[in-house]
Amino acid sequence: MALTTSDTHDGTSTDKTNNTAHWSGVFAMSLCVFTLIASEFMPVSLLTPIASDLQITEGMAGQGIAISGTFAVLTSLLLPMLIGTMDRKKLMLILTILMGISGSIVALAPNYTAYMLGRALIGVVIGGFWSMSAAMAIRLVPSNKVPKALAIFNGGNALATVVAAPLGSYLGSIVGWRGAFLAIIPIALITLMWQWIALPSMKGKVREPGSGNILKALKSRAVAYGMAGCGAFFMGQFALFTYLRPFLETVTQTSVSTLSLLLLTIGFSGFIGTLIISSILKRTLYGLLIGIPVFMAAIAVILIPAGSYVLPVALLLAMWGLVATAAPVAWWTWLAKAMPENAEAGGGLMVAVVQLSIALGSTIGGILFDADGYQSTFIASAAVLLLSAFLTLQSYRMQTK
Repeated sequence: MALTTSDTHDGTSTDKTNNTAHWSGVFAMSLCVFTLIASEFMPVSLLTPIASDLQITEGMAGQGIAISGTFAVLTSLLLPMLIGTMDRKKLMLILTILMGISGSIVALAPNYTAYMLGRALIGVVIGGFWSMSAAMAIRLVPSNKVPKALAIFNGGNALATVVAAPLGSYLGSIVGWRGAFLAIIPIALITLMWQWIALPSMKGKVREPGSGNILKALKSRAVAYGMAGCGAFFMGQFALFTYLRPFLETVTQTSVSTLSLLLLTIGFSGFIGTLIISSILKRTLYGLLIGIPVFMAAIAVILIPAGSYVLPVALLLAMWGLVATAAPVAWWTWLAKAMPENAEAGGGLMVAVVQLSIALGSTIGGILFDADGYQSTFIASAAVLLLSAFLTLQSYRMQTK
């Protein structure tokens, strides 16, 4: 996710007289996004072997997603107040180093505690990166080139969505789940060196007193309902998505190769969805924000009776990926329209909301999966997605009053 606004309102906005375009830095940031997304969601495609090796349940292994989301929330809320005038380039280099360390800890984890420690560390990186990334991207190029820079920047997200889960599953079958996490380290090193060379020095400026209070955005009822709708969307999505692998292995009874193909299908359809959603957004924003979770809720329910059949499951998951991956683009567009004068503060709040929702969704989904099986997890996912549609509708009504 990246915030698409030309005014950060956080003391780190780009100098309007800046005519230097650091395109190599933009591509370095895009590679960083790819590595981060791959690191964040690697456990999704490796839950079963992780659980088996560490002698824990699949639900407990899924909490590795939850704890990273929790620490991302804390970091996104606290970091802006802590970094002050620190050079943003230095901050990015530190976060990239921590990303490599996290992969090492998880890959070498002798027990569940060490595994969760490594996942907590990647949460710190996630929260820190997404809190600062948009403002940094805006500072790398002149204002008239910002849309192009952000498109390249978000390309890392789209690419990771396509290849991360199936690649993780494939590597896990060849070199084991530990080897899959170790594969992140050389990519992190390449990212570190590229950022070191390509990113310019970006000193932060002193904030005005009280400007870091991102919760002020919730004073608007339309924004409050919208943020709640956004949170419910990601909570419902990841309550189901986190536990796709055990569902596909135990219910659909797929082989590792078929599993990798299904995950690739989700990623590829998501990439297509990301490419086409911008043209639809020009016609209807709230239609997408309300329609997408309703559509995904229907898919979650239909997966229960169709789960034993590979082809219907493949089709359903392709449709899921098509809309689920593209949905964040719609939510960032909503943010820019709902808070045009204070989009950066709203962006920080949305980072916290999304990560907290991912943590809650994967936690609740795991508890239900272990206690009552996949059916209860999928039904809960559908219910929360419908709640997202309702809350977003309320936001629309408030905004059009």
